[in-house]
Amino acid sequence: MSVALLAPASEADIAREVAAATAAREPLAIEGRGTKRALLRPVQSARTLSTRALTGITLYRPTELIISARAGTPLPEIEAALAEKGQMLAPEPPDTRAIFGGDQPATIGGMVATNLSGPRRITVGAIRDHLMGIRFVNGAGEVVRSGGRVLKNVTGLDLCKLLAGSHGTLGVITEVTLKVLPAPETSATLAIAVPDIAAGVRVLSAGLGSPYGVTGAALLPAGFGALAGPVALLRIEDFASSVAYRSGRLAEDLARFGAARVLEAAGSVPLWAAIRDAAPLAATPADAVWRVSVRPSAAPAVAAAVEAMGGRCLLDWGGGLVWIAGPATEAAHGAVVAAATAARGTFTLFRAPEPLRAAVAVLPEEPAPLAAIGARVKTALDPAGVFNPGRMRAGA
Repeated sequence: MSVALLAPASEADIAREVAAATAAREPLAIEGRGTKRALLRPVQSARTLSTRALTGITLYRPTELIISARAGTPLPEIEAALAEKGQMLAPEPPDTRAIFGGDQPATIGGMVATNLSGPRRITVGAIRDHLMGIRFVNGAGEVVRSGGRVLKNVTGLDLCKLLAGSHGTLGVITEVTLKVLPAPETSATLAIAVPDIAAGVRVLSAGLGSPYGVTGAALLPAGFGALAGPVALLRIEDFASSVAYRSGRLAEDLARFGAARVLEAAGSVPLWAAIRDAAPLAATPADAVWRVSVRPSAAPAVAAAVEAMGGRCLLDWGGGLVWIAGPATEAAHGAVVAAATAARGTFTLFRAPEPLRAAVAVLPEEPAPLAAIGARVKTALDPAGVFNPGRMRAGA
């Protein structure tokens, strides 16, 4: 079935399209450039409403650490503008092309809608924690603004956090305002070879518990690049003199786990970009990809279950985030879900062929009280249910 693509160039035109769809009770697939269509469940819709034509940075005040941009603005454009002023999006959102393929970069609106963040989230928080303001179109075709363009603002209900991570099911994001931070002058990474995942998690936990300001803690699988895995990685970022001192002291403190190889910025920066994008997972086009969130101490048990079903793992956030690649089958999905549930964690079927995504739960079932609240919010913002129906859960 061919799907009509609507790409209005203005917020007003988006509002008109939404109002018409609501009046006709016609569902809309909401997206930016469509880079994450294989994420979560497939949306059954005859029309796609895209923000790809809604582009441009609308405000940038480096001294106030604030940037605003229309939702369809490519993420690399935002990052390039910030880099010119020595600033960055601190949660380091990933380049999703590594997982989903294609040649189109993600948009800033899509990154907020999915709340995707990279390794630095363990210290600075997620994208939603840096979202200061938002404009979006609700299911009635009304333009709604929440938050503001200053770091301290009190403007009523905080809908920013509600829209972040809603996957386009509550509204069409048209503009976002984000807090930015100064980029570090340099970085260094300590690499410590470990015998197994359990030992690796102990190294990462010790590094994160140290006073040296670790901003990344990951465990690489065997066979990635020149680092003989498994290897625990700990990143330190700041001014050059501070990084040299802190990385040296951390290496001394962790000597009981083994000798640390120190990677300077030339090796550290691209390595963490690869981890951010889950490149070491080496997911093939035939693989499904999951993200499992558990307490770090439970990561080894999850990894063991994954390896038993023929999968591969990459640990981030000190072991609290487990990336998994494996067979795109219901049996493999069941094994991942069982491992996450046994560890009292959560799972996301991050990428898979459409038949699998349509057949299984891509997210854990919500507790009844939480589901009831979610349903009331959905009814308030999208009464006709036209935005990405079924994207997160069947029938929702």
